[in-house]
Amino acid sequence: MSCEPLLTALKECLLRSDCVVKDKILPSVCLREHTDELPAQCQSLRMAVFNCKRSQLDMRKRFRGKPVVGHINVEPEETGTNQ
Repeated sequence: MSCEPLLTALKECLLRSDCVVKDKILPSVCLREHTDELPAQCQSLRMAVFNCKRSQLDMRKRFRGKPVVGHINVEPEETGTNQ
């Protein structure tokens, strides 16, 4: 899974933000030092990129694979009743 689409969306969002457009600050500086001033969409994309990159480095997921969405309900078998 590639994080490239998320990175591209984050870059575009940063370039449209007030931090870059009005304040003339570099996007990298806005991302590091002015995160609270970024629009909610940019903050969400930043978190999504972080989670994407972290999932690529998580060795446990490499061995286990993607988590199963549902679960199987296993009930113990009934043994003969004493009557």
